[in-house]
Amino acid sequence: QVQLVESGGGLVQAGGSLRLSCVASGRNFDFYAVGWFRQAPGKEREFVTGIGWGSGSVTEYVDSVKGRFTISRDNAENTVYLQMNSLKSEDTAVYTCAARKHNSPSPLIPYDFWGQGTQVTVSS
Repeated sequence: QVQLVESGGGLVQAGGSLRLSCVASGRNFDFYAVGWFRQAPGKEREFVTGIGWGSGSVTEYVDSVKGRFTISRDNAENTVYLQMNSLKSEDTAVYTCAARKHNSPSPLIPYDFWGQGTQVTVSS
């Protein structure tokens, strides 16, 4: 069982940056792929980015955030980070991290454990 807690959300102006953190409880965190998802009001939840297990050499990004968002992990701290730069109003959403014991971060494979989410609001 893995418990996930997100932090780092907030209000930022368009063009600004935020760094989200996803801290996991439990052991063997390095055996888990972690993904970030977001859900804007009135929209379905969408996959934003994910990082594979181990060193995190495998990553995936949705096209709309490529070049602006970077996912990384620190297994010693049981933490996955989402660095968000050049934020746009359309990035406004609740961001939630999720994990599964798998090497691939692909959203095509269901994630098993979910956090509660953190609100990101980008003002234009």
